[in-house]
Amino acid sequence: MSRAVPTYHQRVALEKRALIVTAATALFLELGYDRTSLARVAERSGVSRATLFKQFPSKAALFDAIVTESWSTADEEDPPPAGNVVDGLRAIGRRYAELLSRPQMTDLFRIVIAELPRFPELANAQFSHGKMPYFESVRSYLLAEHEAGTVRIDDVDLAATQFLGMISNYIFWPTLLVPGWQVSAQRAAQVVDEAVRTIAARYAATDPGPSTND
Repeated sequence: MSRAVPTYHQRVALEKRALIVTAATALFLELGYDRTSLARVAERSGVSRATLFKQFPSKAALFDAIVTESWSTADEEDPPPAGNVVDGLRAIGRRYAELLSRPQMTDLFRIVIAELPRFPELANAQFSHGKMPYFESVRSYLLAEHEAGTVRIDDVDLAATQFLGMISNYIFWPTLLVPGWQVSAQRAAQVVDEAVRTIAARYAATDPGPSTND
């Protein structure tokens, strides 16, 4: 019985946190980062100012939370084990495609792009708290595959950029420019599979053997 109370309070706190983040994202899009006050966020989310300030003492801290939650996945497990680069990249790629397909990801980038001239720190937060940690997880996986001998990759940073870029260039970036751009789940799976095949073929570890001209 003693453990039920903190569990309940934790659940309530998480629910209120979600309401705050959702309200703040909507207000940043609607009014801009500068014109959105924490008091307005508290009013929109339906929580007291004391509750909001307890979780987010500043607007910057609130934006950092939006970035972190936008880039978080439901399955925060470690990258797939090395040994089968096709299966591993497919799992990573599908997770990435799902992440990019979320409306809040598009919202986040729109906020950053709109406010970049006046608030470059928002872009820094997006890069350091969101994109780079995710990129590093993919880079680490490819490095593990290279060390396991399943692929040969001299420039792991470039390989990770190529893989993620093939997925995001089709699934995500058009959403910022093309009204109503949508990618079906079937098409997204196809995009991921083609990216996996391209990387697997480009960095295959098989030795082609001596040239016939030797």
